[in-house]
Amino acid sequence: VIRAVAKTAMMRGWDVIGVEDGYEGLIRGRFRRLGPADVSGLLTLGGTILGTSNTADPYRYAQVRSGRVVLADVSRRLLRNARGAGLDALILIGGDGTLASAAKLQRDGLPVVGVPKTIDNDLRGTDVTFGFDTAVGIATEAIDRLHTTAQSHHRIMIVEVMGRRAGWIALYSGVAGGGDVILIPEVPYRIEAIAAKVRERRRRGKLFSLVVTAEGAKPVGGRPVIRKLVARSADPVRLGGVGFVLAEALEKAAGAETRAVVLGHVQRGGTPSAADRILATRLGDEAVRLAAEGSFGRMVAVRGGDLTSVPLEVPGQGPRLVPVDHPLIAAARRIGTGFGDEG
Repeated sequence: VIRAVAKTAMMRGWDVIGVEDGYEGLIRGRFRRLGPADVSGLLTLGGTILGTSNTADPYRYAQVRSGRVVLADVSRRLLRNARGAGLDALILIGGDGTLASAAKLQRDGLPVVGVPKTIDNDLRGTDVTFGFDTAVGIATEAIDRLHTTAQSHHRIMIVEVMGRRAGWIALYSGVAGGGDVILIPEVPYRIEAIAAKVRERRRRGKLFSLVVTAEGAKPVGGRPVIRKLVARSADPVRLGGVGFVLAEALEKAAGAETRAVVLGHVQRGGTPSAADRILATRLGDEAVRLAAEGSFGRMVAVRGGDLTSVPLEVPGQGPRLVPVDHPLIAAARRIGTGFGDEG
């Protein structure tokens, strides 16, 4: 996306300024001019050449005062830095937290265009986000590799994928990888239902099972597993570990050796897929077009395969969850995939 934005802007004769480490760089005034050489060869690279931060919310910025972490509003400092750098417009690439703050910056006088970027695919206002397709591909490859181990050793293999409180990655990679059970936050599970699925497969001669779970999956009446809390973050909860909780419970309930694998940040790296490279190019180009026509305070969005835009306030209205009647869930159920809620 950086490549597409910069190249499109340069073709218009604009000066392009990169902000290092996201909002952290805006708050601390870390800018650098980008030229053609800086954005050459980025198409095959994951991550960002500018760096990023997922804890630097300018309206709730963590600072240590008297030995305590407090969240302070430093947006005025950010706005001064942006004006001092001579920025006419800011194109922000990120998820719901980034774009929620972007809406506030727009309100406070900084012209902003947003681009939806998160592997979780959980942003309101757009059908798909940059990064999702690549993450699904990586997760699917991991499931494929674990399939042979599970089959050889007659084990239950649990694969935990990312997604926060939305199950898009688990659903898509689970279906693509042939998961026997797919667990997503939107459909609370029961251990006995998963165990029943495993026993049913055994009766049919299938001595192994693959369970794909989202990190935010939770039991009926329960809560997601929290890995840790990050005090310096405006959103301190970090999920993770449900795979190991499931493995212990399922081994007892199903009477089969069970192993858990947490993919974690493996899903966030590597070479972007062809689909994501194409999407990134389209999103970056469209973001520059919106800036050129003065359509600020909006996020580029994909609707039905076409590009459009929505107000920046939309992605900040909470995560876009998987509908329980999603066609892919229905199709998966019809071919025999379990979702932990059967029976």
